[in-house]
Amino acid sequence: MKKLKTLGLIATLIFWSMMSAHAETRVTYKSAKTTSSYYQMAVQIAEAVKKGSNGQIIVTVEESQGSVQNVKEAAAREGNYVFTTPPVLVKLAQKELAMFEGKGNPKYNEIRALFPIPSLTMHFVMRKDSGVESFAGLAGKTVLIGKGSFGAKEGAKYLKLFGLEGKVKLANVELNAAVSALKNKQIDGFVTAGSWPAPNVIEAAASTGVTLLSLTDEQLKATKRTKLVIPGNTYAGVGSETVTTSLPVIAHTTTAMSNETAYAVTKTYWEQKKSMGADHAWWNGVSSDLLVNVYGKLHPGALKYYDEKGMKIPAEIR
Repeated sequence: MKKLKTLGLIATLIFWSMMSAHAETRVTYKSAKTTSSYYQMAVQIAEAVKKGSNGQIIVTVEESQGSVQNVKEAAAREGNYVFTTPPVLVKLAQKELAMFEGKGNPKYNEIRALFPIPSLTMHFVMRKDSGVESFAGLAGKTVLIGKGSFGAKEGAKYLKLFGLEGKVKLANVELNAAVSALKNKQIDGFVTAGSWPAPNVIEAAASTGVTLLSLTDEQLKATKRTKLVIPGNTYAGVGSETVTTSLPVIAHTTTAMSNETAYAVTKTYWEQKKSMGADHAWWNGVSSDLLVNVYGKLHPGALKYYDEKGMKIPAEIR
């Protein structure tokens, strides 16, 4: 009799273990390089979704070499594949333009948006004692813009647009050395792109004292980028707001994800965002207002959540 009870208990444990495993929803989240702040965000989202869903949604974070790779993999991945990319790359993929020219795939039309994450935000950071307070003041100064990154490309583009090409000395220093180079007066300033508040700008403001350059309306128009305002006092010693540009970033999936899963992931993300923001301030700049940057359509499951919460959603992305 005792043996039968033991066998019965084992069978019950196996049954509930199988049921629990079956109940779990597994999601793959394709992010960025492990050294990127966006990879850190992906890990934070994975932890938050697991906590918010009581372990029913398990997110596995995968490293990526960049947003283009993330979009390309959307054509091959099945099931619950979530990836981050600026919306413009979805547009280019669907229209078979730029890096997607001659590489079209009908599956790109199955990409759907879920929720916004922190935007790539341009920061033009100058040492306060350099006296530079506008882009015109950059002439004759030494500035670090880095190499190969989005921020480096944008920085070079803006210098050209604003008539500063050849007038600014570009420092041959890696971006990860920007703060120490600024502190040691090897450079007058640096350009960086990332979510705000940016860790390297926080460090520079606290250790050296900095001025952030704002763009005029005319300069903003010339960049053809999205306007973003960094509130005053985001960085130590920078009391006024900073008008700059950004590249919106959206978490996407495909129609292969069920409505139920898309709803659950989206709901859990927004419900956990406040607690994520308490630990990492870059989440505090994210709101439903950023959904206007979506290209294409929202996933029906995500849209269900937004409608339930009464969020204003542009008609063209419904």
